[in-house]
Amino acid sequence: MTIKPADYPLLMKINSPDDLRLLSQDQLPQVCRELRQYLLASVSRSSGHLASGLGTVELTVALHYVYNTPDDRLLWDVGHQAYPHKILTGRRDRLHTIKQKDGLHPFPWRNESPYDHFNVGHSSTTISAALGMAMAFQHQGSEQQVVSIIGDGAMTAGMAFEALNHAGDVHPNMLVILNDNEMSISENVGALNNHFARLLSGSFYSSIREGGKKVLAGLPPIKELARRTEEHLKGMVVPGTFFEELGFNYIGPIDGHDIETLVETLHNMRHLKGPQLLHIKTVKGKGYEPAEKDPIGYHAVPKFDPTTTALPSSQPGIPTYSKVFGDWLCDIAAKDQNFMAITPAMREGSGMVRFSKEFPQQYIDVAIAEQHAVTLAAGLASEGSKVVVAIYSTFLQRGYDQLIHDVAIQDLPVLFAIDRAGVVGSDGPTHQGAFDISFLRCIPTMVIMVPSDEAECRNMLYSGYKLDKPAAVRYPRGKGTGVSLAEPMQEIKLGQSKTIRQSDTKQVAILAFGPLLHQCQAAAESLDATLVDMRFVKPLDEQRIIELANSHEVLVTVEDHAIMGGAGSAVVELLMANKLAKPVLQLGLPDQFIKHGSQEEILTELGLDAVGIEASIRRYCQS
Repeated sequence: MTIKPADYPLLMKINSPDDLRLLSQDQLPQVCRELRQYLLASVSRSSGHLASGLGTVELTVALHYVYNTPDDRLLWDVGHQAYPHKILTGRRDRLHTIKQKDGLHPFPWRNESPYDHFNVGHSSTTISAALGMAMAFQHQGSEQQVVSIIGDGAMTAGMAFEALNHAGDVHPNMLVILNDNEMSISENVGALNNHFARLLSGSFYSSIREGGKKVLAGLPPIKELARRTEEHLKGMVVPGTFFEELGFNYIGPIDGHDIETLVETLHNMRHLKGPQLLHIKTVKGKGYEPAEKDPIGYHAVPKFDPTTTALPSSQPGIPTYSKVFGDWLCDIAAKDQNFMAITPAMREGSGMVRFSKEFPQQYIDVAIAEQHAVTLAAGLASEGSKVVVAIYSTFLQRGYDQLIHDVAIQDLPVLFAIDRAGVVGSDGPTHQGAFDISFLRCIPTMVIMVPSDEAECRNMLYSGYKLDKPAAVRYPRGKGTGVSLAEPMQEIKLGQSKTIRQSDTKQVAILAFGPLLHQCQAAAESLDATLVDMRFVKPLDEQRIIELANSHEVLVTVEDHAIMGGAGSAVVELLMANKLAKPVLQLGLPDQFIKHGSQEEILTELGLDAVGIEASIRRYCQS
C-alpha cells in the first residue's frame, strides 16, 4: 500500500499535538480515519505491531486533544498500542523504520521523544509509574495530569492491582484508562452507558456527591446508608464496584471508538480530584476486517499486502525452537498424564497451541502473572506432578523471587523452558534474553542447559523432565539448524560436554555455550582451534575445562548472553579456584542494554558472527 500525502490532508498537518488541538472537534473523526489508514499503510510496508494500535486510534486522538501533552503525562502500558501516539507526536514520517536497526523504538522510549515519559515493554508497569508521577506532582504543588492507559490483559498481573490498591490509599489526582477489548462484555456498551458516563463524569454528579458527603458528615449512619446506596446503584449499571472499593471513581464502560463521547468524558474527568478509572470498550484491529477477525494473528505482523485477506504464510521447512518445544510437550503428555505445562499468557509465542488443544487438562494459562506461574508450578511439583514452565527469558525476570524462594530452596523438580534466550532482535532492550544465565547460575540446586541445536534442545528438555531437581533449558528465538529430530529422545549426563573439533596446534580452545556454536565452527576451522560444545553452564564439565587449560595456550568462551556473570565468568571462576592462571577471552554481550534490530544485524555489530569471533580471537592472541 503506497503512502500518498494527498490521501491524508489533515494528518499531514499534524506534526505535534499542538497542531491537533487547533482543529475543531467535528474534524476529529476525519483525523481518526486518516490515522487508522496511515497506520495500516505504514506497518504493512515495514512490519510491526498492528492490531493493538488500530484499536486505540480514537483514544489516542482524544487524549492528545484534551490533555496538554507533553506537560501532562500519557503512559502507554506495554506499548504495543502506542503507534498512533508516535504518529501524532512528530514521528509520523519515520514510522516505517519502527523496530528496525537505527529506526524508531518499538515501544515508547524516553530518549526518543519528549512525549514518551516512561520506558515500557513489559506488561502492567504504568499504573505504578503513573502513581509515582502523580505523587511527585502533588508534592511539588504542580497541576500536571497523569494518565495510565492499560489493556484488560495487563490487568491480570498482580502488579497492576498492587498499584491500584496503593493509589486508593494515597488518593492522588490521576486517571487510569482500562482499554477493554474483551468481547464478552460487548453488550454493556451503548447509548445508555455513554449517557451514564457523561453523567458520572460531569460537574453536576460530582458536586451532588461531594456536597452530599459534606452535608451528611455529621450523621454517620445516614452517611453510610447514602454511600452504600450510591455504590449499589452504580453496581447495578456498571461493573465498577470493585474499583470503587479500591478508592477509584469508576466511569464506564463507554465506546472507545466514539470520539465525541471520549472527548467529552475526558474533558470532564480531567478536572476531577482523586484517582479516577475510565473503562472503555474497543475492538482490537478496529477498521481492518482481517485484523478484527484475527487480532492475535495481526498483533505483530511481517510485511504484507493489506488488500489481501491473509498474512503471508510461513514457508515449511526448518522448525522454530518454539515448535520443537511444543511438539516435545505433546510427546511427553501422551505418555505421562501427570505432566503439566504452564504459560503466563504466551501460548502462541511459546509454541503451545497444539498442546493446549490436544491436552487441555494438562495445559495451564495463568494470564500475565509470571510470579504466580512459578509458585503454582512449585505447588504442583510439591504434590508429585511433573511440571514445565514455558517462559521467555525476559519475563522470567519477573518471577525471580519465586524461583528462589518457592522452587530452588525446596529443591522442587520444576523445569523452566526458557524461550527467546539471547539476542531476540527487533523488540529491543526490554526483550533481549541477556541475563538469565547470570541470575540462574548463582542459585543453589539449579541445573542450566544450553542447547546448540534443536535436537540437543529436545534431548535437554527430556533430561530436565527426568531430573528430580530444578532445571532450565534456554533456547533462542527463531528457526533451528535443520538437524534431524527422528532419533528417540535421550538423557544427557549432567555436566557432560561434547568435543566438536580437536586442534593439532593446541593454541586456542573455544568453549561454546549454546547456539553460537555454529558461528564458532568456521572460526575454529580457520584458526585450527579446538572447539567444544559445553552444553551445560551448571554443572560445568570441570574436568574437560581443566584439561583444555593445561593443554592449550588460550581459552575462548562464547555465549549469547551478558559477559558479566555469564558462562565465561563461570569458567574463569573455576580456573581461579584451581590456581590455573590461563588467558581467557570472554565473548558475549557487552555491559550495555542491547538495542533493537534483526538478530543477524545485532550479532554482526557485536562481533558475534563467525567473522567477528575469528577477528576477536586473532586480536587477542596477537596482543
